Amino acid sequence: MVKRLVLILGDQLSDNIAALKAADKDSDVVVMAEVMEEGSYVPHHPKKIALILAAMRKFAAHLREDGWQVAYSELDDTENSQSIVGELLRRADQHGVAKVLATEPGEFRLIEALNNAPLDVELCEDDRFVASHAMFESWAEGRKALRMEYFYREMRRKTDLLMERNDPAGGKWNYDHENRKPAPNEVTHSGPMQFTPDETVEEVLDLVEAKFGNHFGQLRPFDFATDQAQAQLALAHFVKYALPKFGDFQDAMLKDNRFLYHAVVSPYINIGLLDPLEVCRAAEDAWRNGDAPINAVEGFIRQIIGWREYVRGIYFLEGSDYPQRNGLGHGRSLPDFYWGAETKMLCISKAVEQTEEEAYAHHIQRLMVTGNFALLSGLDPQQVSEWYLAVYADAFEWVEAPNVVGMSLFADGGVIASKPYVSSGAYINRMSDYCKSCAYKVSQKTGEGACPFNLLYWHFLDRHRDRFSNNARMGNMYRTWDRMDEGRRETVLSEADAFLKRMEQGELV
Repeated sequence: MVKRLVLILGDQLSDNIAALKAADKDSDVVVMAEVMEEGSYVPHHPKKIALILAAMRKFAAHLREDGWQVAYSELDDTENSQSIVGELLRRADQHGVAKVLATEPGEFRLIEALNNAPLDVELCEDDRFVASHAMFESWAEGRKALRMEYFYREMRRKTDLLMERNDPAGGKWNYDHENRKPAPNEVTHSGPMQFTPDETVEEVLDLVEAKFGNHFGQLRPFDFATDQAQAQLALAHFVKYALPKFGDFQDAMLKDNRFLYHAVVSPYINIGLLDPLEVCRAAEDAWRNGDAPINAVEGFIRQIIGWREYVRGIYFLEGSDYPQRNGLGHGRSLPDFYWGAETKMLCISKAVEQTEEEAYAHHIQRLMVTGNFALLSGLDPQQVSEWYLAVYADAFEWVEAPNVVGMSLFADGGVIASKPYVSSGAYINRMSDYCKSCAYKVSQKTGEGACPFNLLYWHFLDRHRDRFSNNARMGNMYRTWDRMDEGRRETVLSEADAFLKRMEQGELV
């Protein structure tokens, strides 16, 4: 006699997911479903879809081997209703039950759908995170500013990671000042571990090609890990071969090297193949064993128990309207070069090219290249946010929206960032080799061949002066602008306007 249905979503592929822990293997039925609704509410990258579907199929097989009864809907099943709620209703009818046990989804869209379903749905909080909703709310209560650094210290204390009793290992909480080296002349790491598709993955690739072949992004070659064992191998590979230099060059960019010393394990963490604390402890062990320096290990761990936990807390604290915010009133349409059309800006071109081919770009490419340009040029936050959600394999709304709406675009009005993350071409030049072979000249501020980032930087500051001129962290920028000759300021603004007009008209820029 079936007692309940146990819903497992495509980003909940963990043995210790809350719904499984609360379920009864002898009487409950696990429901997993590949549905068009989830693959197409934004045009997800084919590699992202393939990663999730292949990992789902393997996880379902793993659950069956462990003794669970699994009702699995493949995408091309003729009876598939093509929505999560529809499949729950179909399975409920099959088994004569109305009770559903589910782990809280990471998107308000799905939470609302489950709450409105004509079923008795019990949502368990996703306890794969260090900070519960209650813990984050308690930390945030009464604070004028919700800055990640202070939250991160609480996470260090709670997990005991990189701690020596009550003090941070090495005497400092944060080694960021050591982690901002420009691009190296040589990268000794060959990149993340690659996996040859097996029969299950090949079947999924054929299916994704048939159903989502018109989506932006190259499906093949496909080399992601698709089960827990492979993901653990990918983690071990990173810790041994890349972690020692990860910290030094985590912000660097190279036009002919897409990965440098990055881990590329966030997709595996975010869909459940790797446990976040397992990942952090592997890095900590490398430091304690003398195999990686503390600046690298601390910087890596901070991204997981600091930033990752923090943005998830912000997403749920701020509520369902958060992804739709537009605090700066930006409304310019996303240019076609975000979808692979030609642009003369090499930094944008390279970031989009590798996004199209890998479903991956590292955090500085996302923040200071594509994100920086989107903010400087006043692109519509929702269009930009949907693009990030669609094109990256690790993107789910709980992590994507705060990173884009908050950190990249300042569209949340300063909930996350104390100032907009804007820069001229100088920053990109310092941290990359893009500018050396770009059609534009980063050293040129105005005139023929001037770097668009240089023009748009001042244009952004000028049009938002009322909002930011009194920001303590931006005063020097405005004083520099004010010291410029009036004629030069007029030239900068008029050339920026001309650039934006050409971009809006679809001209090559």
